[in-house]
Amino acid sequence: MATVRRFVIAIGAICVVTVIGVTGYMLLGFTFLEALYQTVTTVATVGFREVHPLNTAGEIFTIALITMGVGVVLYNLTVMVEAITEGDMRRFFERRRMDKRISVMSGHVILCGHGRVGRSAREHLKAMGAQVVVVDTVPERLEQVEDPYLVGDCTRDEVLRAAGIDRARALIASLETDADTVYLTLSARALRPDLVIISRARTADSKEKLVLAGATRAVNPQMIGGRRMAAFALNAHVAEFLDVVMHDEELDFRIQQVRILPDSPLCGRTLGEADLEDASGAKLLAYRPGARMPFTPHPPPETMLSPGSVLIAFGTTAQIDYLDALTAAVRIEAAGSTLPRLRPLPPTAEPPRVTAIDGR
Repeated sequence: MATVRRFVIAIGAICVVTVIGVTGYMLLGFTFLEALYQTVTTVATVGFREVHPLNTAGEIFTIALITMGVGVVLYNLTVMVEAITEGDMRRFFERRRMDKRISVMSGHVILCGHGRVGRSAREHLKAMGAQVVVVDTVPERLEQVEDPYLVGDCTRDEVLRAAGIDRARALIASLETDADTVYLTLSARALRPDLVIISRARTADSKEKLVLAGATRAVNPQMIGGRRMAAFALNAHVAEFLDVVMHDEELDFRIQQVRILPDSPLCGRTLGEADLEDASGAKLLAYRPGARMPFTPHPPPETMLSPGSVLIAFGTTAQIDYLDALTAAVRIEAAGSTLPRLRPLPPTAEPPRVTAIDGR
């Protein structure tokens, strides 16, 4: 920061003037303490008295020291007034606190670009309980952001590292141009080959380029908005149900993915053996054996659970959390390698219902 650099220069100038003054007065026959005292009173223009009477050389040296000292003091005052009036020091310490917050974050989402699409994505991420680090080149866009943020060019590797890309779970790229988004996607993929990268495509043609650049998913907000409007026109109740389940944070049920990790005891077992629906109460809507592979809707009991596969489940928050705990459990019976089982949730009195917004 420029203000901090000026502070360092100012302090260094005072030290240099003090050293020159002490050295000069010691050469004139002063002791170290006397020379230091004479230098401080001279530079500060206090002028109590001379420790010893000065000869012609001493008077000339004192005049030069006063000239240098007054200039340095005025420069220090200018730097202090500028820092106070412009708030540079406050921003510097805020930046330090922000960097400390980011350094301890893990499993967060990096949001690059805080325009209209970026703000909407951040609000939904926060509503879902995710940690977010926002990066933008325009400071004014970040003034009301309560989450940790960085002001900088997110296409630069050092900015992505400062945002904690090595510890992040995902990155959302929503920049002003497709060219910048492609460059950001390339940089992020080079730094983290396993990172989930969601890139905004401004045109239909750029979606394929973003995927080739390394994006896990390329999203065109205009295309999605048009399809949603068409869905509401043709299948209003279905579209409203999906909209409420996916985006209404006040409801107690949701659709969520549950990943089968490689160390999960469910690997190599069938859905019938796992009996996840009865144990958790959640409904399994689909199964995906791996990335970019087709979904199997309403998977049959003989479906084999493989490492890295994904279940799409529907249920209450407690049911989804319980299902996630079942898939992540690592307790395996030594004797018979039986499936680890948590105590089933008590059945709910009523199944979850969706209340239409307009009363339909």
